[in-house]
Amino acid sequence: MRAVLMAGGSGTRLRPLTCDLPKPMVPVLNRPIAEHIINLLRRNQIAEIIATLHYLPDVMREYFQDGSDFGVEITYAVEEDQPLGTSGCVKNIAELLDDTFLVISGDSLTDFDLQAAVAFHKEKKSKATLVLKRVPNPIEFGVVITDRENRIRRFLEKPSSSEIFSDTVNTGTYILEPEVLDYLPFNEESDFSKDLFPLLLEKEQPMYGYIAEGYWCDIGHLDAYREAHYDSLHGKVKIQLPYQEKFPGVWVGQNTYIDSTAKIEKPVIIGSNCRIGQRVHIESGTVIGDNVTVGADADLKRPIIWNGAIIGEEAHLRACIIARGTRVDRRAHILEGAVVGALSSVGEEAQISPNVRVWPRKKIESGAILNINLIWGNTAQRNLFSQQGVTGLANIDITPEFAVKLGAAYGSILKPGSMVAVSRDQRSISRMVSRSLIAGLMSAGVDVQNLEATAIPVARTVIPTMSVKGCIHVRLHPDRPDYILIEFLDAKGINISKSKEKKIEGAYFKEDLRRVQIAEIGNVVYASQVLDLYSKSFEKHLNVEAVRNSHAKVVIDYVYAVSGAILPRLLAKFGCDAVVLNASLNQTAVSNEERETLLYQLGQVVEALKANMGVQVSANGEQLILVDESGLSIRGEQLTALMVNMMMTAHPRSTVVVPVHASSAVEQIARRHDGRVIRTKATPTALMEASQENINVVLGGSGESGFIFPRLHPGFDGMFCIAKLIEMLTVQERSLAQIRAELPRICHKSYTMRCPWTVKGALMRYLVETHPTDNLELIDGVKIVNPQNDNWILVLPDAGESLVHIFANSEDREWVDSAIQEYRYRVQEFIEQEEGIETIGI
Repeated sequence: MRAVLMAGGSGTRLRPLTCDLPKPMVPVLNRPIAEHIINLLRRNQIAEIIATLHYLPDVMREYFQDGSDFGVEITYAVEEDQPLGTSGCVKNIAELLDDTFLVISGDSLTDFDLQAAVAFHKEKKSKATLVLKRVPNPIEFGVVITDRENRIRRFLEKPSSSEIFSDTVNTGTYILEPEVLDYLPFNEESDFSKDLFPLLLEKEQPMYGYIAEGYWCDIGHLDAYREAHYDSLHGKVKIQLPYQEKFPGVWVGQNTYIDSTAKIEKPVIIGSNCRIGQRVHIESGTVIGDNVTVGADADLKRPIIWNGAIIGEEAHLRACIIARGTRVDRRAHILEGAVVGALSSVGEEAQISPNVRVWPRKKIESGAILNINLIWGNTAQRNLFSQQGVTGLANIDITPEFAVKLGAAYGSILKPGSMVAVSRDQRSISRMVSRSLIAGLMSAGVDVQNLEATAIPVARTVIPTMSVKGCIHVRLHPDRPDYILIEFLDAKGINISKSKEKKIEGAYFKEDLRRVQIAEIGNVVYASQVLDLYSKSFEKHLNVEAVRNSHAKVVIDYVYAVSGAILPRLLAKFGCDAVVLNASLNQTAVSNEERETLLYQLGQVVEALKANMGVQVSANGEQLILVDESGLSIRGEQLTALMVNMMMTAHPRSTVVVPVHASSAVEQIARRHDGRVIRTKATPTALMEASQENINVVLGGSGESGFIFPRLHPGFDGMFCIAKLIEMLTVQERSLAQIRAELPRICHKSYTMRCPWTVKGALMRYLVETHPTDNLELIDGVKIVNPQNDNWILVLPDAGESLVHIFANSEDREWVDSAIQEYRYRVQEFIEQEEGIETIGI
């Protein structure tokens, strides 16, 4: 007798376990479901098997090959183009089925007596016999009703609770005569329960139900998958266990070492080539695959761990599933019902909340708390906030669901009835995210002032004039066009402090979200005259007469961003002769390569028109790159020095605020003008706070981050910077080329290299301990300075990624090159040493 093993299913409801495995190849007790079915068929004297395949067919073919190693003969039929359904795939191999045959599902675990079912079929002279099972809750299955002779009288596929007319369900195992396949069309999709069996019933063909005794579990979802393991371990199903029973209820594979101090509660399975460390606690119901390492003091309460996993010291696993090759680091917690896909890594002290699913090859960072499924992104971070705000891939990491929860978390740390402003750039993705944030805020009882599409400098200007607790601004990330950046501002328009970020993160990760009654849900109002307020402030802090009388010709490239809808109106108001490029609004941001092309074109236009300067505005109106009258760009450290030079010429003995890594050209310029330089951490918040808190500050920021004019508003403003440049060039009667020529000649270089999170702190300590205290500045990172000159080297850990940045500064180019080379070597040597120690410790 031949059996058809239906093994083409993709197992959507078992994902992420089936992302790289067909459903029948998902292991139960360390062996594929299909192997348990083949063993059952062999025990029932069925040795010829035809397996129908569709999803990832090579996985099963490579494992079972011709079946000889399993005591059977297997042939394969692959549905190449499209799945043909349960009966369609059998019709497709009708020429191989010339006698009574059995069809069995490849995704169920059972110990039915199939010989008894075949005998029943033959006794009844049935054309089709369905193997049935009585179950307490038949809602998830096809219900079948039979008469006293066990002849089938009625079907109902997956009934609702009001439609249940029997507790006898279809198990997906059938004994059929080959002629029933004549009722099916060839090479068309069809289903046994929906198409063939109702047709046989209609044609009054003899069709019977054999009510089987024994165990049956349809492994259709993750809860059923876990239950199948626990039932198997407790002997509820007769299956062939792959290992010897070393102790009663404890099955252990070959070449496995278990430390004498480990505590094991039966029943458990531990595979071959495993290493179980000291004081490990393995609770009843745990299944450990082959080649698994479990570190000392790990606590395993009924997890299912697949082959090749590494479980770190003191890890806590609770009734979860850990797929193939996954690494769980020290003290990580993976809670009930969670599933971690193949080849993922869970960092130290990370936590995966109950029922959360992690798709294959994902990375959960150390200390992260993951309480939503990680499907599309690559990494689950331990913090929501990066150096500038909340960032992530648009509509992958930053989804509507994420934004609703983030808005609710922010709203939950505010008092009910508080008001928050929300603004965004003009992109559709930003509109979607801002609306989701608004919904979350409203759910926490917070009112919203919706500023809609607004450049962020405008938002920062008007926020202090509103009675709001803060503002959320949503935009495409200025440096990564596929990323969203969500910034949180306080009531002054400054990016919120780290302590406020931690409060929002706490509410988000702990799901400590306030939900108010219907009457307390927040309202949304739309702000008016926003641009007028910005325009008045703009005019108040500008020498309008100088701008009006400048007769300057300026070419401005808005790079299709929202500032193109604002600045032309303001400059026209002051009588500027501005040639506008790319001022239309685009839904997608330009790439860095496209931006460089536009910058080159801007230089050509400036030169052709004999304009005084060109400007490319970016980052939602915050940042800019200058082009001088000869078409050469001015950016980065050169732009920082140029702006400091112009502002200190206009305001001698004033103060400027720059990030810790800005070049020493700033100090040289300040000394010429009897001015003062304040250096801060390399974060936008630190620059804004220092610019507001210190007296006599006329400029903050850098060419990299943008420039702050503290008397205008606390944030970066590329639009005001353009107008201020026109004013200063007019008053000082200089050109950009002239100013560029008189800037100090400083060599300033940087290099970025990989540095694991776990090594960053030790690296900073090593640098502090190996350099004299008098030569150190610890504003941000470790800065090694030479008190006799402006030579310095800065090692700065990246706030958002596993990177470290090395900056070198000197008037001597050779010194800069050798210093960067030396510290690259020192940092790399230290990282390799630390990682070597870590590997030995594992």
